[in-house]
Amino acid sequence: MKRAKRIYVLLGVLAVVCVAAFAVVNYQEEQERIANTDEVILEVDPDAVESLSWSYDETSLAFHKEDGWLYDEDEAFPVDEEKIAGLLEQFQALGASFIIEDVTDYGQYGLDDPECTIDIATADESYEIQLGDFSTMDAQRYVSIGDGNVYLVQNDPMDAYEVVLSDLIRHDEIPDFDQVDTLTVAGVDSYEAVYLEENTYTALADDCYFIQDGEDFLPLDTSRVESYLNVLSSLDPTDYVTYTAGTEDLDAFGLDDPELTVTILYTAEDEEGNETQETFTLSVSRDPAERAAAAEADGDETESEDITAYVRVGESKIVYQIAGTSYEKLMAAAYDDLRHREVFAADFGEVTGLEVTLEGSTYQLTSEGDGEDRTFFYGEEELETGDLQSALEGLSAASFTDESPDGKEEIALTVTLDNENVQEIRIQLYRYDGEQCLAVVDGQPVSLVPRSSVVDLIEAINAIVL
Repeated sequence: MKRAKRIYVLLGVLAVVCVAAFAVVNYQEEQERIANTDEVILEVDPDAVESLSWSYDETSLAFHKEDGWLYDEDEAFPVDEEKIAGLLEQFQALGASFIIEDVTDYGQYGLDDPECTIDIATADESYEIQLGDFSTMDAQRYVSIGDGNVYLVQNDPMDAYEVVLSDLIRHDEIPDFDQVDTLTVAGVDSYEAVYLEENTYTALADDCYFIQDGEDFLPLDTSRVESYLNVLSSLDPTDYVTYTAGTEDLDAFGLDDPELTVTILYTAEDEEGNETQETFTLSVSRDPAERAAAAEADGDETESEDITAYVRVGESKIVYQIAGTSYEKLMAAAYDDLRHREVFAADFGEVTGLEVTLEGSTYQLTSEGDGEDRTFFYGEEELETGDLQSALEGLSAASFTDESPDGKEEIALTVTLDNENVQEIRIQLYRYDGEQCLAVVDGQPVSLVPRSSVVDLIEAINAIVL
């Protein structure tokens, strides 16, 4: 009896071993169906595609081509055709690294419930591509193209297809302004600045942007103009609020009567390298309700993050919302924002002499030499002018004004220059209040400057003449 039990036990063990061996053999056979490959498993000519749709998570997008690509749900949507071409390019020559044949369990590859399903159709064929799990061990995606096999692909299509509709809009382009011919501003100020290749009006050789005022040409600070142009060209708005802007929309966003309109006439090159003149216009406005509230606040400052503002390129039907900081930078386009801040707008290396009036006394400084090799004298005494140069160049506008002086003259300087355009600059600095002085240049009130800067200049003069 005991012997019979032992036989039964041995038979049971044998059966288990046989089943295990059978499973191992089958497992090895399954493993053998996985093979390396470098073949192209799918070739779709992007130019032949007539429709494209895909879905992942809760996102479903579909497009079809007529004269150009159209969004199925709203043909008014401006489709970025380059981005559609980029999506189709994934399957122009889809190559695999591994092939798994005769698949019976798609679930183990995430293909029973694909992460993304892509449908492509040409006039003659249609394709369904399913994207399964991402193999972290191989750093590749499992893909099915409907031929009964599963593939591992190195170039993961999900990288391109995990997008939303807003990623596929054809945004308005803002060019780089390499050569600006005119800059026209309306709203916060109204003027037209022109670019002049040759400056014959000011002492600074870098001055090239001017506002014509009658017979006068008012210079703008080239570095400030270029910084502002860079603000425009780097704006890159993407947060659109509508792509079908009509009269009611423009009114709702304050763009029927913008706070600021900037128009730039610039020189560009076409594809053949020929120069062409192009025009770019940007309209900017704050939310109308906020704009009205700000006007009632009578100058109270608003934090940037509390500003809601919009822009529109030319006559585009797309309106974008922009950040408050971008709005503030764009609005800094008035003449006072772009003009020179320095009171002494010249190169100190061109100074041939200074006549200084201080506390009723007049002092004369002269120089010999050129540029950095120029040597200054007071009488026959050779001078070290580092502090004087720093103080003179440090006179910078805190604000601009055309208010006539009524306080005491603190110091006056007549600066003579070795300059073709300007031979003399007359600077007078008047007491204004305890913190500021009023600067008058060549008889015209210009700006308020910190009194501390004027004190530095007076001390630098006293160190020479006393």
